[in-house]
Amino acid sequence: MAKPLTDSEKRKQISVRGIAGLGDVAEVRKSFNRHLHFTLVKDRNVATPRDYFFALAHTVRDHLVGRWIRTQQHYYERDPKRIYYLSLEFYMGRTLQNTMVNLGLQNACDEAIYQLGLDLEELEEIEEDAGLGNGGLGRLAACFLDSMATLGLAAYGYGIRYEFGIFNQKIVNGWQVEEADDWLRYGNPWEKARPEYMLPVHFYGRVEHSPEGVKWLDTQVVLAMPYDTPVPGYRNNTVNTMRLWSAKAPNDFKLHDFNVGGYIEAVLDRNLAENISRVLYPNDNFFEGKELRLKQEYFVVAATLQDIIRRFKSSKFGCRDPVRTCFETFPDKVAIQLNDTHPALAIPELMRILVDVEKVDWDKAWEITKKTCAYTNHTVLPEALERWPVSMFEKLLPRHLEIIYTINQRHLDHVAALFPGDVDRLRRMSVIEEGDCKRINMAHLCVIGSHAVNGVARIHSEIVKQSVFKDFYELEPEKFQNKTNGITPRRWLLLCNPGLAGTIAEKIGEGFLTDLSQLKKLLPLVDDEALIRDVAKVKQENKLKFSAFLEKEYKVKINPSSMFDVHVKRIHEYKRQLLNCLHIITLYNRIKKDPAKAFVPRTVMIGGKAAPGYHMAKMIIKLVTSIGSVVNHDPIVGDKLKVIFLENYRVSLAEKVIPAADLSQQISTAGTEASGTGNMKFMLNGALTIGTMDGANVEMAEEAGAENLFIFGMRVEDVEALDRKGYNAREYYDRLPELKQAVDQISSGFFSPKEPDCFRDVVNMLLNHDRFKVFADYEAYVACQAQVDQLYRNPREWTKKVIRNIACSGKFSSDRTITEYARDIWGVEPSDLQIPPPNLPRD
Repeated sequence: MAKPLTDSEKRKQISVRGIAGLGDVAEVRKSFNRHLHFTLVKDRNVATPRDYFFALAHTVRDHLVGRWIRTQQHYYERDPKRIYYLSLEFYMGRTLQNTMVNLGLQNACDEAIYQLGLDLEELEEIEEDAGLGNGGLGRLAACFLDSMATLGLAAYGYGIRYEFGIFNQKIVNGWQVEEADDWLRYGNPWEKARPEYMLPVHFYGRVEHSPEGVKWLDTQVVLAMPYDTPVPGYRNNTVNTMRLWSAKAPNDFKLHDFNVGGYIEAVLDRNLAENISRVLYPNDNFFEGKELRLKQEYFVVAATLQDIIRRFKSSKFGCRDPVRTCFETFPDKVAIQLNDTHPALAIPELMRILVDVEKVDWDKAWEITKKTCAYTNHTVLPEALERWPVSMFEKLLPRHLEIIYTINQRHLDHVAALFPGDVDRLRRMSVIEEGDCKRINMAHLCVIGSHAVNGVARIHSEIVKQSVFKDFYELEPEKFQNKTNGITPRRWLLLCNPGLAGTIAEKIGEGFLTDLSQLKKLLPLVDDEALIRDVAKVKQENKLKFSAFLEKEYKVKINPSSMFDVHVKRIHEYKRQLLNCLHIITLYNRIKKDPAKAFVPRTVMIGGKAAPGYHMAKMIIKLVTSIGSVVNHDPIVGDKLKVIFLENYRVSLAEKVIPAADLSQQISTAGTEASGTGNMKFMLNGALTIGTMDGANVEMAEEAGAENLFIFGMRVEDVEALDRKGYNAREYYDRLPELKQAVDQISSGFFSPKEPDCFRDVVNMLLNHDRFKVFADYEAYVACQAQVDQLYRNPREWTKKVIRNIACSGKFSSDRTITEYARDIWGVEPSDLQIPPPNLPRD
């Protein structure tokens, strides 16, 4: 087989990477050498690969700064409505390559670095991922920032600069072990500290009511230090800002507390305040009611709202004197989007500022707050909903508790007037849940305090209206919307899959990169022999490249002509990695039963992190690795079947595995996955989907035609019917011999011979209390997988389905999603106007 082109060689053939003019190349070289010289002059005379990485990062950063300053200047002068995306997570991944792509510098840098005897890809691999998120919710925020900049919106991402992001996952003896993610150890070339905008945030204390108004007194103060990261749009010279707050203790922290001689202790105690931004809580779709987490949520909200109001009051560039003092126009100039309930405190905090500080009367303040805020719901799982104990609020945020009580009282008065005597409705709709421990339901607070509430895929938005917020929907149906999630085609096609992007561009031009619906132009070409050949060739090259990576990093040898069957996402019972395990065992048993039979070879790859406290998720990882160690060492199986657990799944690993996948597994129980976005990435990168009618899979099937996906299993209606009837796992176990065999093997210790009852918790859960009904979909899943095998035997037909999928994936661009948010929720219009570049005079 011919050696595949290196990525570097491939890049040079692809115009979408920007033309490398000689002047650009010379300039990059010069700048690189200058940065390298000043790095080394400081302390050493031998350059390490990391020195080269930082020299390149600073070179690329230089190209951002002029555009960044000019964009912000442009906003100050035009004074547009500003969009504030508030999120406790921004899962950004690496920044270097994305910046080169969006600035059109990739080829110039590639050539310059090559001329200096270095390899660009090697340097890119040195960068740490910014892992400030758990999964879908945090990665969605990152895609949204890219789209908002590309669409020319005056938008800001606001979050926390965690010192430690999502843990690094090590697999030791088949078990997950967590390691701290010290991502800032070598410094972060993309951030700029802004100490001049440091702001105080208050905690604890007491509330005093007087004729002059309300005062929140005797508080503990923590300072919020902003760090700004540039967010470049795709080749439009727009550079927006992501501002992340870091906690600092004030210099007098604990030193005024009459603690004679307690000076050393007081300085050491500064850590207590600064712990607020120390670490990301590693839970996905699970609420952990810890005080430190509530502090994080208030910290980001309080600092951000002060910033928003400062910016609203000024408005001319470089001027910090308040100009506006009337808040009537606030919702015309400010939109706040709450990414789940985590920043819900923005609602009572904005009320506190308007009523207590700015002396706006309550009704006016409430009208302003509602018009300003909008809430995105991300999950219907009850264990994920934030319900904070009132006692914790009372201590930490006493004034906010009072405000929430008042909001709730007025809300319930309104409901009672409309539904007299319906006390059960009042109980269901209250922000305060009564019981042994009184709790604040943050989702109810968000719905009441927002002018728009949206789900993240059509089926999810329907469930939100029909079950989770049914009473609220009956009250204000016009408030509820759908905004189906999307992904940025810059990172998730052009950056991670240059071969495919180039193949597409040859056929339909480059317009699809900013208007993904143009991929529809591929539909008439689905029988084009050259396209079929090129798409298959790109996939094979990506598979070879990923095989080489696995061999180098994990010392595992795989068969690159096998089907790459990929299941990567957070480990969770609802995502049903266990269903995949049962299929793997079934395939294994079929090979063992009839080794001579023709068999479509598969490499099954499962990857994802388990929350450190989630016992069952950790058992699922152990099961996958245990199945792997049996299957992969069975000589009868050979390379017909391999099982690989992909260690430390993260954004930079997704960028490698997704372009190499043949089959994408999206197999959550219908009605549990709000949207999913990995599903969209695989579709765009030429994998076929096996999935349930859940989340955005429903819309993917609608766009591409259900016959071009492998759809199986219960629909939401079937799940509901089974709930009413009562799900009995044993019924399936007794009826299906292959299922029984697989479960008995797990149970008996066939996969854990040294510890036969290792998986008894897993088997017990599956048989006796499986909320996600794995066995109910087993038969349909295995049958559907047989259809996958059948089609894979016919490479031409497989590739035609792949092309149809790619051609129909245009809806799933985050550009489309953000355009809908802008028009339907924020009341702003996207613009394709280019800001003039820094080297040209301004208009």
